[in-house]
Amino acid sequence: MYIVRAAMSAAVLIHLCTALLAVAIGAIILLRPKGTSVHKTLGRSWVALILVVSISTIWIQDIRDGRGFSFIHLLSIWTVFAVTMGFMAIRRGRIERHRGWMVGTFIGLVAAGPLALSPGRKLSKILFG
Repeated sequence: MYIVRAAMSAAVLIHLCTALLAVAIGAIILLRPKGTSVHKTLGRSWVALILVVSISTIWIQDIRDGRGFSFIHLLSIWTVFAVTMGFMAIRRGRIERHRGWMVGTFIGLVAAGPLALSPGRKLSKILFG
């Protein structure tokens, strides 16, 4: 594990750890009853994690070998927008819209994992050589 950490920047490590935690908490949220105080607490924690996952990408520019932003950064902007829309929807009592934004964001998060591990990506190289 030390070799993996040494090869990762702090931004990548933060991004990876918060993403994994967000996947776990998101799955728990989807499996538990909705509208409860536990759902709300876990949901707020999940939103905070998703924001850290998205914002941490500002410091991850490995796709273009450190030469600036890539199309993946647009997905991070979209994620911040989607989570904000989901939060605003529930504040306005629009449960179906809230569910759509949040479930969509969770699906995007889960889909990003295999893409991050695809051949040639930094995380794949670190973990699998």
